Amino acid sequence: MEQTVATFYQFAHLPDCLDWQKKLRTRCKKFNVLGTIILAEEGINATISSSVDGIEAIMDFIKEDPRFSNLTYRLSITPRQTFYRIRVAVRDEIVTLGDSSINPNEQVGKYVEPENWNDIITDPEITVIDTRNDYEIEIGSFKNAVDPDTQTFGQWDEYVEKKLSDHKEKKIAMFCTGGIRCEKASSHLIKKGFKEVYHLKGGILNYLEKIEPENSLWDGECFVFDHRVSVVHGLKDGNAKICFGCRWPLQEKDLESEKYEPGVCCPHCADKLDPVRRASLEERNRQIQIARNKKRDHLGQDVALMTTKKIARKNRQKTKTGLAR
Repeated sequence: MEQTVATFYQFAHLPDCLDWQKKLRTRCKKFNVLGTIILAEEGINATISSSVDGIEAIMDFIKEDPRFSNLTYRLSITPRQTFYRIRVAVRDEIVTLGDSSINPNEQVGKYVEPENWNDIITDPEITVIDTRNDYEIEIGSFKNAVDPDTQTFGQWDEYVEKKLSDHKEKKIAMFCTGGIRCEKASSHLIKKGFKEVYHLKGGILNYLEKIEPENSLWDGECFVFDHRVSVVHGLKDGNAKICFGCRWPLQEKDLESEKYEPGVCCPHCADKLDPVRRASLEERNRQIQIARNKKRDHLGQDVALMTTKKIARKNRQKTKTGLAR
């Protein structure tokens, strides 16, 4: 069944986030809207899917509040069921940097529209940094962008201290999936004393939506945290798959490997799975196939994807010590 997917975020003063949680959960259930919505006193961050009418109902409700009247969102169409439930959570931050003193509502870097982004990233005087996690960068990034080799956004401050502390007088440009991490990272750098900081407005998704492939400097696919796994130009579904053994996004070369077993393991983890973990994955995959044959959704797929970042980080750390499972 065709689904409309909306991704959006906005930093705003939201001390009543607990009230918003109740209202959004009720409204999403009423209009059969699924996905993940994160609320905090600093704002909102979400990816949701539904019919066009369902998405419009939620967006209209959110934008009724003056704090979100200028909220923008990305829409894409997919034939896949991107989520199987609605989750509305209240957190300390809508994207976890781990430093509550950073407030994008007070100061951020200079926004760069997608149409001007190519000029920024081809400027030899500007250092361009991908603020996403390593497993996201694995399947695509902008050409010549710096990979900070971080497994979570919470490691950003450590990266800055080790690698950028002597770059405060230099120009820095950053990007991420939808704009939220690079916007918060820009606020962080400004507080650290960086003089000239830029970030891609609306992130990679905005760029892929607005820039034609022939004019693009994007290389690969863009990882997304739902069942699509990745998107390409025009926000069309990409070809990447997720390994259920280690949560690593897989490209064509991985899928062609003799170590790839659908629903079980991939070249990144096949030699690290212990027998118990392998048996569990094989049984889980068998149950998913049974559900598919009966044309029912298996909720285990959604539970797994909801925890992609956490599981990926944990398993990669274990892989380095030979203990992946």
